[in-house]
This record gives sequence, structure tokens and C-alpha cells, in this order.
Amino acid sequence: MNIGQASAASGISAKMIRHYESIKLIRPGPRTAAGYRTYSDNDVHTLRFIKRARSLGFSLDQIRNLLSLWQDEHRASADVKAIALEHVTELEQRITELTEMRDTLHHLAQSCSGDARADCPILRGLADASADDATCCH
Repeated sequence: MNIGQASAASGISAKMIRHYESIKLIRPGPRTAAGYRTYSDNDVHTLRFIKRARSLGFSLDQIRNLLSLWQDEHRASADVKAIALEHVTELEQRITELTEMRDTLHHLAQSCSGDARADCPILRGLADASADDATCCH
């Protein structure tokens, strides 16, 4: 199939498929005599794997490692599990950081009267570079 068909079948844009080829995440599709890329069902399966991994927030380097393990029939599942658990730890850290950001912004918004006055606790809180992000407004 051509790149447009592979894109439709995988849910990944042709531009991203070309990008994944350029960074060697996937092997370049063979080309026809006219220079068009061609893709197999296996290539589409790999693209779907990448799409699912991206939707779970894995980095490109992690996906590269997961692809390598996925394609290695002699892999140890412990290696795959280690990558997944490392990613869970990273997600938990991001959740903590996002929760702190939400709480700070919520506090700043609650302290703002939202009227016509120029005084704005939100802008004052953003401008206060000496405040610790995690504790300035809780």
C-alpha cells in the first residue's frame, strides 16, 4: 500500500510516518520504480504499535526500546516491564506537578475579585519570582 493508505490504516499522518522514518524509528518503506513508498500489513501493525505507545505517553526513545523488544522473540518480559514501570513513575511525577499547578492557579483565581480594579492577585502571583511554585499560594 502507499503512504496514504498506510496512514489511513494506522491512524498516523503521512507526515509523521515520514518523520518516524527520518529518525529511524521505523525502517523506510521500499520504493516503487516511480519513487513512491510502499508499506506492508506488518508495517501498518508497527505503526499502530507506535500510535498506541504514543497515546500512553511513552517517549520516542522508550518506543524505540519497546519496538526492539517487541520484535525480539527471545526478549525477557522483565525488560518490558521495567520500561513500563519507569514510565509509570514518570507519569506519577507529572501528575504531582500538574496537581500542584492546578492548585496554585485555583488559589490565585479564588483570590481575584474579577472586577474592574487594576489590582490582580493572579498577575501579582505570577510576577512573584521569589515564591516557591509548589507552596506560594496553597
